[in-house]
Amino acid sequence: MSALRVVVADDQAMVRSGLSLVLGAEPDIVVVAQCADGAAAVVAAERFAPDLVLMDVRMPGTDGPTATRRLRGTPGAPPVLALTTFDDDEVLWAALDAGAEGFVLKDSPAESLVLAVRAVAAGGSWIDPRVLPRVLARARSAAGRPGAAPLERLTPRETEVLTRMCRGATNGEIADELAMGERTVKSHVSAILAKLGARDRIGAVVAALDAGVDR
Repeated sequence: MSALRVVVADDQAMVRSGLSLVLGAEPDIVVVAQCADGAAAVVAAERFAPDLVLMDVRMPGTDGPTATRRLRGTPGAPPVLALTTFDDDEVLWAALDAGAEGFVLKDSPAESLVLAVRAVAAGGSWIDPRVLPRVLARARSAAGRPGAAPLERLTPRETEVLTRMCRGATNGEIADELAMGERTVKSHVSAILAKLGARDRIGAVVAALDAGVDR
């Protein structure tokens, strides 16, 4: 299996180098570019066609959310794993709205970073457990209700798929667990997004967790 190709974007050179060293030490991950701002990350994504962009949310010039929105508007764009600090809610919400597929904190252990990169690059999602309560609170506030996504609209099979999505499982992993084809999983995911009114995978996960789905 070919290595996961990652673009790392952070305005601090030492942080970029550290992240690249951590990821590059893994046998299945290669950092193809390091970028100092979001604009450079967009260019690098077009040039190197990575499997994932690890994007700091707060950068001078073109910040992470702006760059994420540009990437997500491009056909075949790689998923974005947003890199943030614990108390940086403003840009965290902006990254969520822009379409980031995961959030990892800058002070996370190296093992968590690697797991997040692998999960998001493979089509899953990732929300750092320390951020999750605030993400759910914000989702409830934005919806103007105390919770309870319309999960009753889902079929039992779709609920099984959604539960595994909440655990960060990829389509391939879900297919293996539920003994179905990956194309079938993709169809279920599309139906789940439509029924929950979610724009993307992480939106469906947030809605499900908000409604009390146990991961």
